Amino acid sequence: MTTGKRPRPKPLPPDTRKDDGTQLKRLRRLCLSMPGAIEKISHGEPTFFTPKRVFAMFANNHHGDGHVAVWLPVGPGAQDALIEEAPQIFFRPPYVGPAGWIGVEMARLDDDWLGSLVREAFQLMAVRDRQPGARNPSSSPGEASAPDRGERRGRPESRRPRGRPRR
Repeated sequence: MTTGKRPRPKPLPPDTRKDDGTQLKRLRRLCLSMPGAIEKISHGEPTFFTPKRVFAMFANNHHGDGHVAVWLPVGPGAQDALIEEAPQIFFRPPYVGPAGWIGVEMARLDDDWLGSLVREAFQLMAVRDRQPGARNPSSSPGEASAPDRGERRGRPESRRPRGRPRR
């Protein structure tokens, strides 16, 4: 006879690989040494931006994957080459891996190598910032701002409130 109750899930094992702050401090020092770089929390983790784009994401045992790592964009072809050359250091991270980013086990690199990867990632994204048509999330005074949602669709925003459809 069933009571309709589901079995209670087993408790998750404690995270065995979490950063004690050492790796984040290293990454923060390297990333914030880039001109104009800023740090924000994005998706629950410290993330580093050029003025407009993400160039480094800290991953502290992301969803229990066992990696204390940084995710960085790399140039075309570099992801496969790095992972093949040193799979104990580099991996294809979730979400951004298909776009050519790499995951880097931070504890396995010295500051010089990690710093060079961070600088390359920053430069790669900063170049994209300067390309025509680059995103401009906050226009400075005197610059044309992006049209609001309704104008992009070719109709005034005040035409009809969003929500339930009319009957």
